[in-house]
Amino acid sequence: MRTIIKINEEVCNGCGACVAGCHEGALQMIDGKAVLVSAMYCDGLGACMGDCPVNAIELETREAEAYDETRVMEQLIPKGEAVLRAHFRHLKDHGETSLLQQGLQVLKEKGHPMDVADFQPEKPKPSLLRPMGLRPSVKPVLSSQPAQSAVRRNFPIQLHLIQPQSASFVDADVLLAADCTAFACASFHSDYLKDKTLVIACPKLDQNLQSYEDKLQIMLTQSNIRSLTVLTMSVPCCKGLLALAKRAVEASGRDVPFTSIVL
Repeated sequence: MRTIIKINEEVCNGCGACVAGCHEGALQMIDGKAVLVSAMYCDGLGACMGDCPVNAIELETREAEAYDETRVMEQLIPKGEAVLRAHFRHLKDHGETSLLQQGLQVLKEKGHPMDVADFQPEKPKPSLLRPMGLRPSVKPVLSSQPAQSAVRRNFPIQLHLIQPQSASFVDADVLLAADCTAFACASFHSDYLKDKTLVIACPKLDQNLQSYEDKLQIMLTQSNIRSLTVLTMSVPCCKGLLALAKRAVEASGRDVPFTSIVL
């Protein structure tokens, strides 16, 4: 079970934008429609979703062949340096450090002359968490309150969009927060988010809650998250998020530390 893209062929208009945007070569145009030709080449990060002008692509959790970075590299190397750089940038921007290092190792083993200095691991900056995928070009406007380490550790954060096997979830302490909590609590970052990896969801307004439960279970069993904290509001609809999380923990068979906080 893993997260992978799904294409609605009835909605797809055949523009091919997603194929050009897929740096792994998982998509092809066949009979005027975009088709996922190999699950092995799809990393499940959903970069192609932003290229689709008609929203014909979504993420789903299902049984699929495991992503293979080595096979992807063997397919991309003949396409040239520009494609390789796009692929490495894609992995780096999504915080997929392990896959990035695998790809660079394949390049080294093949004796490829490309300069990869831009993609080597960065030294952590003191007292600053390096964002994954968020690269603001300007400094945020801060209030008069002391800084609360508000820079995110992972992105995306919406449970519908996240890849549960992402490196950001491996051995992480995860905060599953109802959408409203951050807006209702001024001290959200300092009181609840510090040192945690964030995912957000709404059990009332979101669709396909079963996929949410499946993703949480994958985090527990495959990414081996250390703990799960569920933050909800004191309203009836939020109880669904807590119940969903409890089912995922029970299905995982793990005795993971579990905390429920109600605002």
